[in-house]
Amino acid sequence: MRSASPRWVRVPVLVALTAFTIVFTYPLVWLVSASFKPRSEVFDNRLWPKSPTVENYLTVWETAPLALWLVNTLVVTALAATAVTLSSALVAWGFAHFRFRGRGPLFGVVLATMMLPGAVTLVPTFLIWNSLGLVGTSIPLWAGNLFASAFYVFLLRQFFRTLPREPFEAARMDGANQWSVFWRIALPLCRPALVITFLFEAQAAWTDLLRPLVYLQDSSTFTIPRGLKAIVDQFGTGGESQWEVVVTASVITTVPMVLLFFAGQRYFVQGIATTGSTR
Repeated sequence: MRSASPRWVRVPVLVALTAFTIVFTYPLVWLVSASFKPRSEVFDNRLWPKSPTVENYLTVWETAPLALWLVNTLVVTALAATAVTLSSALVAWGFAHFRFRGRGPLFGVVLATMMLPGAVTLVPTFLIWNSLGLVGTSIPLWAGNLFASAFYVFLLRQFFRTLPREPFEAARMDGANQWSVFWRIALPLCRPALVITFLFEAQAAWTDLLRPLVYLQDSSTFTIPRGLKAIVDQFGTGGESQWEVVVTASVITTVPMVLLFFAGQRYFVQGIATTGSTR
């Protein structure tokens, strides 16, 4: 058994980790601090406001429909994350559990789609949604996830391949169909990977700005990133820039993602660490 490292070795590591933690958390701490500052103190680089005030938060709620944007974003995020998790799990299960001719090359084609930047397919995708009359609605922001994601298919396939085949074969001998095997046995066993997929896509949908810029036109349908862009355009430009409003809105919209991370952090190591091995 490996002996514990001596203290003189661990101290530099702890110091380095502490330094990195400070560096990476400083922007968030600065943002929160700036949200409690009046306009004249926003960029004074003090981590504690000289004249703390909550007026910025009242101004944000009065000048922008932030509550509506939060609801819109929650709906889009929940639908996008749920859709891509279930659809990717179905595809990944097919590649991991079934043996058929051409499985390897077909899976390679699926992975090759990750090489395509989103900007390449943006115009064709827009034309499809426009022909369906859905531009201006939130449906294009999440409905595409019903067709799975190559990255999540790879992630979940690796996890499925770590599962023993015996429980599935026993279920099939007992008369269970393929859907029952997938839904009642496979999905519960890969819960950590499903949670990881859901969290990754929730973060991506919550912070997505490009697609809302393309598809959303009415402010009543804006998501948080699109709404923040509108706030920056209104308060962050011109001679009378009100950056205290911008940073306050940023803090309000960042808090849910921070809470989501802490709620699901125990699944990150558990889910990712077990997706690299195969049987």
